Order: sequence, then structure tokens, then C-alpha cells
Amino acid sequence: MSRFGETFTTPKPILGMLHLSGDGPAAKCAQAEEEARIMAGEGVDGLVVENYFGDADDVERVLERLCTLDLGARIGVNVLRDDARAFALARRFPVSFIQVDSVAGHLPPESDASFAADLAGRRTGVPALLLGGVRFKYQPVLSGRSEEDDVRLGAARCDGLVVTSDATGQPTDMDKVARFRAATGGTVPLLIGAGLTEANAVEQLAHADGAVVGSWFKHDHKDTGRVEAGHVARLMRVVRTARSAT
Repeated sequence: MSRFGETFTTPKPILGMLHLSGDGPAAKCAQAEEEARIMAGEGVDGLVVENYFGDADDVERVLERLCTLDLGARIGVNVLRDDARAFALARRFPVSFIQVDSVAGHLPPESDASFAADLAGRRTGVPALLLGGVRFKYQPVLSGRSEEDDVRLGAARCDGLVVTSDATGQPTDMDKVARFRAATGGTVPLLIGAGLTEANAVEQLAHADGAVVGSWFKHDHKDTGRVEAGHVARLMRVVRTARSAT
């Protein structure tokens, strides 16, 4: 069994995003806890604490709170634009996974070797899974390599690849997922990273090993909204249907 399968024992796990909305640190922590309880209560498998609307200090405060709770969901972290801080937090808190938006393809060749060495060094002594993006939304493509080569390189650097199209909320291209699967030969789990909905979850999860969900859980299906229990419950019902079909 892969490290991913050892961490997420339920097939096709769903990871819910905590975007850290709120007016000030206390409000961000309170909203993150409320949303974490909603998602975990509806069966979401993992919670990604991310500084989408906050900063790295907000991520730390929310991790400190969530890691004292028994929510029944794995806790993960993604510190946008500061991978080093994400790994530092993973050493301090009992998180199960780290998400990094790009592990290959986003740097020119002269910078990629030092990035790879730094990434490998940061992983030393950190038991958390690493979930990484290749040609991820909003990331540049500067490697000069083919997509296939970037995917293979990225797969060698992490425990699972997160696949998106070009924007937040935009459905992930299934042709892209198929290309990533072919490039890796099925050796690494692939997670849908954007645009999973009630309408497309069965189709998308038929081709992927899990998903990261943010906007669809919100009351207005936009990243700026608040997580709504009904939206989480309905999507998770569809996810259970997708799981039973495998």
C-alpha cells in the first residue's frame, strides 16, 4: 500500500479547504473551526488549512486550535508562497499532509535543481505526506521540458499529484488527468484540485484518486463564501456513490 493509502484509508478521499476568511485573527480562527466541524461532521476526510484570505500566522493559529480537537478528519497545511513555513509547521503540529501548489515545471532549469534539493531537505524528518501540483492553476510553466517530463519529475518529488485546469472553481480537464496518469503509469495518486461539484463528481472521481474541494462547499459556490453544511452533505452523498462504483 502507498503512503497515501495508509494515510487515507477511505477510497477517493475528499480534502476540504479552510480559506481562513474572517475579520481579524480571532474571527478567522472561529470561522475555521466552525467550517472544520461542518466538513468533518459530513464525512470529509481531510482539512487543508491555507492562507488564502489570511497569512501564515493565521495558519499557525488555526492549526494550534484544530489539532486540539478530535474531528475525525486528517489535518493538512498549505502556506501559499512560503513552502518553508509549511514544512516548519508540519514539524511543530501533527499534520498528516502538506500541499504545495507546484513541485515541478514552474522554474527555469537553472533554478530547478536547487529547488529540488531544498524540497528534499525540508522533507527530511517530516512524516507528513506531500501533495504537489504540476502545471497547477496560476503557476507559470518555465521548465522548458515537456508536460510528460514535468509530471514524471513532480511525481518523483511527492506522494500525490494535485491536478487542476487554469483557475479556481474551473472544472479540471479530464484529458489532463488522463495525460498525468499515462505519464506516471499509475504509480502516484492523482487528486482533482479544482472544480469538483455534485454534477461532475462521479465522472471525475472515476478517473482520479480523490479531490480537494473549496468553492463548492461555500454557500454561494464561490471562494469568498462561508461553508454550508447542506452543500457539503450533498456532495459527500455523491462521493459515496462514486466510491461504491469502484
